[in-house]
Amino acid sequence: MAPPQGNDMIGRSVGRRSVLAGMAAIGAAAAVGCSRVSTADTTEGGNLLERLRAQGTVRLGIAGEIPFGYISKKAEITGEAPELAKVIFKRLGVPNVQAVPTEFGSLIPGLNSQQFDVIAAGMFVNPERCAQVLFADPDYEVLDAFIVRKGNPKNIHNYADIKKSGAKLASGTAYAEIDYAVDAGIARGEIQIYPDQLAGLLAVAQGRADAFAGTSLTVRNVINQTKNPKVEGTKPFLPELDGKPAYGAGAFAFRRGETKLRDAFNAELHKMKKNGDVKRILKPFGFTDTEMTELTAEELCKK
Repeated sequence: MAPPQGNDMIGRSVGRRSVLAGMAAIGAAAAVGCSRVSTADTTEGGNLLERLRAQGTVRLGIAGEIPFGYISKKAEITGEAPELAKVIFKRLGVPNVQAVPTEFGSLIPGLNSQQFDVIAAGMFVNPERCAQVLFADPDYEVLDAFIVRKGNPKNIHNYADIKKSGAKLASGTAYAEIDYAVDAGIARGEIQIYPDQLAGLLAVAQGRADAFAGTSLTVRNVINQTKNPKVEGTKPFLPELDGKPAYGAGAFAFRRGETKLRDAFNAELHKMKKNGDVKRILKPFGFTDTEMTELTAEELCKK
């Protein structure tokens, strides 16, 4: 397994997990679906698993994002999702994986038009996406956190604190955190936008912003790698959107008729959760006990 290299972990945005990105993917999926009809047999749970076993290779749709799914400097497919896929599909009788890189917004339409067999990009599970694809149970969950000045002088612990204190908030391009902040009453135009977590950390360290909002995973990674003495991370918390918890739980996605493959995949995934293999595989990519989850796709699709 190839772990993230150097500062790559802090140089990439996780903004494709934004709520708006999910809606854009659905719209694109509808457009593709009108022009290309699936020829796969998805009756009685589908036959994709049988076909994958026969050909010995599964095609993974990835979005080129560290640490979720990307091509390493050694030209190898890696990331938390591909590394899990390598183990699970081998146990299912499919020894080889092949990467099919695409933009995040093209993952759902690419899957449904059979450009690849499974989405392996750490895609957040939400009801809008559940209407288009069939999710496995999540393999990780990320909370939110802030990068703040050392000592947290504004006493910031959630988005309500930002609103109450009048603190200057920053986040990344297209981050879901922007939507959470707006939901808490913070004007969208007042939120500073930076290209990545490193730029956000520097803005806080230099006093241009009081807090940078990101996932607990990305906040922890950028702080640990830069070791900037002027900043610290806040305790992870679960954000809200429209009065409901906004769970950031990522999972593999399959075409909706392929329940046999999804169920077989889930069975192996849960074995690996129970024996600690999931945590072991995800650890080199910055995941800790905090990101392990027992949430299911069924409950997330209903939220």
